[in-house]
Amino acid sequence: MKVSPQSLKKAEDLLQHCGLKVRYEKGTFQSGYCIIHQSKVVVVNKFLPIEGKFNSLLEIFFHLNIPLEEIPEGDRKWVEPFKQSQISF
Repeated sequence: MKVSPQSLKKAEDLLQHCGLKVRYEKGTFQSGYCIIHQSKVVVVNKFLPIEGKFNSLLEIFFHLNIPLEEIPEGDRKWVEPFKQSQISF
C-alpha cells in the first residue's frame, strides 16, 4: 500500500481521538516510536520515511488494544482493514 500524507494525517487523528498527542522528534530510541504513558504522548522518530511513520502510528494504536467500538464509525471503517491484515502489528 502506498502511504500518502493524507493517510498519515488520518492515523495521527485516530490516535488524537484516543487522547494521545503525536510528536515527531529525533531520539535515541531503537524502534520507530516510544510511548510516554504519564503524559499520553507518542513520540515518533522524525527521520523515518512516511511509510515508517504511518506503520508506527498504526502499531501503537493496535498495541493499545483500544476497542474499535470506541472510535467514530468513519475511523472504524478506515482502520478495520489494517487490523484484519496486521502484517507486523
